[in-house]
Amino acid sequence: MLALSAGTFFTCGFSRKLPKNVTINGVEVGGKSRTQAVRLVRENIESALKEKSLTVYGKGREYVFTYPEIGYKDNLQALIKTVKNSGEYTAQVSYYLNGIGDITSYICGDESSPVIEPYATFNESGTPFDYFEGSDGVKADRLKLLNDIRASLENNFESVTVSTKPIKRNKTLRDVKFDTRLLSSFTTYFDGTNENRAHNIRLAAEKINGQVLENGQSFSFNSTVGERTEARGFKTAKIIEKGEFVEGIGGGVCQVSTTLFNAAVLSGCKISEYHPHSLSVSYVPPSCDAMVSGTYFDLKFENVTGRTLYIRALSGNNFVKFNIYGRGDGATYSYSSAVTGSIPAPVEETDDVNLVKEGKDGIISEGYLTVTRNGVQKKVLFRKDKYSPVKKTVLAENTEIVQPPQ
Repeated sequence: MLALSAGTFFTCGFSRKLPKNVTINGVEVGGKSRTQAVRLVRENIESALKEKSLTVYGKGREYVFTYPEIGYKDNLQALIKTVKNSGEYTAQVSYYLNGIGDITSYICGDESSPVIEPYATFNESGTPFDYFEGSDGVKADRLKLLNDIRASLENNFESVTVSTKPIKRNKTLRDVKFDTRLLSSFTTYFDGTNENRAHNIRLAAEKINGQVLENGQSFSFNSTVGERTEARGFKTAKIIEKGEFVEGIGGGVCQVSTTLFNAAVLSGCKISEYHPHSLSVSYVPPSCDAMVSGTYFDLKFENVTGRTLYIRALSGNNFVKFNIYGRGDGATYSYSSAVTGSIPAPVEETDDVNLVKEGKDGIISEGYLTVTRNGVQKKVLFRKDKYSPVKKTVLAENTEIVQPPQ
């Protein structure tokens, strides 16, 4: 009896019928149970919703949303409890777009385009730079789109258009060209008929060509060019060793480091390591050279210009040249040297005519850097150097010279 009474009570609670002549949102539900009434009204809402769509217009593209992407909420459960008499009742129905946050983010991402600033690409050969105009960007207004969609769903699903605004480029192509102008150039010449030495010069220059040095970044000649060995393509040519010119692997590479040293100085770089040759060289004046050897004598400099630097190497039959491009620090640089003294060459006598050789006095010299900024010129002592003399060997007096037989 208890179970039956409970069951009967439950059934009666849910089978309570609405009064006759009751409509909710235009649906006749009089005499229906509350559960039936809710189902009928919601079927009517969903049927009407399936006939609707929301269209969002973008640039050349439409985004269309329908049921069940579009959902709804109502207050039917609360309303139906208040129905006591016949009459027309209206339930509140509101519509929403499922995942509206992700959807608006996607649409705005699709309708937006980033600013592409004017830029240049650095070439290792041919024209130093290729220049590109870039393009303005477009930004879609996500917050407005979000609000417009919500408003549309409250007002008969009127179409929505994505609002965008242009984003202008910050730079011009003129700025880019100014950032990549020629800052310095330095050339030295060599004997192109000395094939091994010429090969080494071109090979070392090739390994440096195309280097890009960001502001604050340091350059190391030895790290960039690498070890000078036969396995890495370098050949035997004259090098300076222990104050004499002798054959060695990589001969001629110092001419490359010297040429780059001068270009770096003229571009405003900070020279952090350099070494003079033990003997003066013919391709630059004294105090203008920069010797490299092994891993312990290096040429190093730092880009302190505030902008990116681009290093271009060119080599021909008898020359090697470095051009450095960038914006610079606003100053111009020039470099000069002066011989301030000499070191007499020692003289040695011999009675062997085959040992006779020309000597060369040593050199004492100084290098000066002149910086011109805002019309003000400042000349500073950059370096002091001593180049050893080359011993002179002469025939001793009273040496009998024997003529070879005819």
